[in-house]
Amino acid sequence: MTVAVSVKATASTASRFYLNKPSYTIEGSKVPRPGVPPRKFIDPQNMDLSVKPGDNFYQYANGNWIRTNPIPASKTSWGSFNELREKSLDAMKSLLEDATKTTTRGRLYQMVGDYYTSGMDSVTLEKRGFDPIKSDLARIDKVNNKALFLDELAYQRTQGNGMLFGFGVTPDRKNVNKYLPQLAQGGTTLPDRDYYLKNDARSQKIRDAYHDNLVSMFALIGEEPTQASQDADVIMRMETAIAKAQMPRVEMRDPYKTYNKLAVAAFSQKTPGISWADQLIKYGAKGQDTVLVQSPAFFHSLDSLLTATPIEDLRTYMRWNILKNAAPYLSDAFVQQNFAFTKVLTGQKEQTPRWQRVSSLIDGTLSDLLGQLYVQSYFKPEAKQRMLALVDNLEASYKDHIKNLDWMSEDTKKKALVKLLAFKRKIGYPDKWKVYEGVVISRNDFYGNVKAANKWQYNHVLGRLGKPVDRTEWGMTPPTVNAQYSPVNNDISFPAAILQFPFFDFDADDAVNYGGIGAVIGHEMTHGFDDSGRQYDADGTLRDWWSKDDATKFKERADKVRDQFFGFKVLDSIKVNGQLTLGENLADLGGLAIAYDAFKKTPQGKSKTKIDGFTPDQRFFLSWAQVWRSNQLPESTAQRIMTDPHAPDVYRVNGPLSNIDAWYQAFAIQPGDTMYKPKEQRIKVW
Repeated sequence: MTVAVSVKATASTASRFYLNKPSYTIEGSKVPRPGVPPRKFIDPQNMDLSVKPGDNFYQYANGNWIRTNPIPASKTSWGSFNELREKSLDAMKSLLEDATKTTTRGRLYQMVGDYYTSGMDSVTLEKRGFDPIKSDLARIDKVNNKALFLDELAYQRTQGNGMLFGFGVTPDRKNVNKYLPQLAQGGTTLPDRDYYLKNDARSQKIRDAYHDNLVSMFALIGEEPTQASQDADVIMRMETAIAKAQMPRVEMRDPYKTYNKLAVAAFSQKTPGISWADQLIKYGAKGQDTVLVQSPAFFHSLDSLLTATPIEDLRTYMRWNILKNAAPYLSDAFVQQNFAFTKVLTGQKEQTPRWQRVSSLIDGTLSDLLGQLYVQSYFKPEAKQRMLALVDNLEASYKDHIKNLDWMSEDTKKKALVKLLAFKRKIGYPDKWKVYEGVVISRNDFYGNVKAANKWQYNHVLGRLGKPVDRTEWGMTPPTVNAQYSPVNNDISFPAAILQFPFFDFDADDAVNYGGIGAVIGHEMTHGFDDSGRQYDADGTLRDWWSKDDATKFKERADKVRDQFFGFKVLDSIKVNGQLTLGENLADLGGLAIAYDAFKKTPQGKSKTKIDGFTPDQRFFLSWAQVWRSNQLPESTAQRIMTDPHAPDVYRVNGPLSNIDAWYQAFAIQPGDTMYKPKEQRIKVW
């Protein structure tokens, strides 16, 4: 449950943030640096003042910036988050290039430096073609019956090459102090099941392009055109059948629907062709008599599909999974063919530069090694202390909101306050770093390094079995510009890189910081009380702590938010999915309201003094709006509507604001303005 699609911050911003401030402090007062103009945290040059704030506040706040910041050819969108990600990638590049130049500073530098070198060595990659996967393809060629297919499936999974379905080890949501093995639906390549099942022109175009991509990919490993086409047909048939068995995304948001705790023996009876006791042993999960199953119906259908599918088709499916997982790390022909399909799917016009792809890969697979270097260079302890103070202020504001709710009973309020005060805070980076025991990184074996890191990650997750639940583990890396709430941990996380402008800046006034990072903090807190998160109690257990009447009243309010967002049109006939985005929309609405009230307790919040022509309240709401300024390609927008639990950025701004009374007052919004809603129709949840 994150505030935004995962994007990353950077070196140059962090460096400028801490080292090249446009002002300095004398006895608590900010004084401009000599010769440096004052920095405008809310810059009218980015706005479109020809638009009435009550007609389209997003455009009013960001219009000129949007017009003058087109999407680069190698991107699918461009906005505040993308700018920070670019700078983050610059930071990682600097750190990685530095690591490649030394062999005297220990294992950490050797691992990330050699990993980066191997990924940038295009000459060696070209020479090897698809040699790195030939041994796996040869293994698959020997699979001649269903039993061997399941054995090979298990072997590939232990090598970090999972396919057909997901497997992991997670806390038991109804007994959060214990880890259990979990099985989840999977098995498809396209971003969502609907790409296989819908018959509109856009979906058909993508399916046709995917089939062409399959043919081309199979040809790259030496298949004749007729065989490659036949194999592409096999993949389309199998993945379409798998997609039909998958639970839709909206249903997957229900934590009770996806919680199915089954005895391994009983689960095996539902899948006669698969003995889960045997499979779990082959996965390395010995001695497990219970398993969590996301969707039993999916696995029942999958069992039937495996029984009915010829072994040669199963081999083709397995070959495709090896190929598609390895393609980004093979020679240029594979990388370019991969990108040819990406262009159709997302609209991206140029390939992402190799150094950015390799940097992102290392951030994702050896994250605690690169993360240590990032924190050492680009994070200061005072930022963590300032964040803790902000979280305290937001928590106090949230506490007041809960106490003053007019629709919730006193008994449920008490339990809500217990949950709020139990929130754990993760700020900046982990308290302990992973060291990746046993991982060997070679300077000249890129794909081997990818496999080594993936295999370590698999064993790390598997190693949780039988151990106490580690609530200190992070789900994001330090260079990530994002934030997160975990319902089973009941914690909120803010990686190091989010603590920079436009979210946060030491030199910014409180209106800017509370409208930025303050609203993000409130957003993550509200995830603990959104339509899904509210079903977990203070220690993270999936347990109903609401009275029936209070739950009904909450749902009535949440349904109004759902309906509001269903009314927003994005592309031609495509509308926002108000149910898929409900949790994020509730979090935006709650987070903004909580942050505003916290801001009003600050000296600036109590004043009327203008800065750059805007009142404190106006600056608060403008700060919220500028965080979400962006341009996005239509193809990428269409994909996001189908797969992303966040609404498009324009509606993340305008949707919640239309329900905030203080926004109406700050900008004198009147009846007749497009965004105007009568006071009695404004939605208030938290």
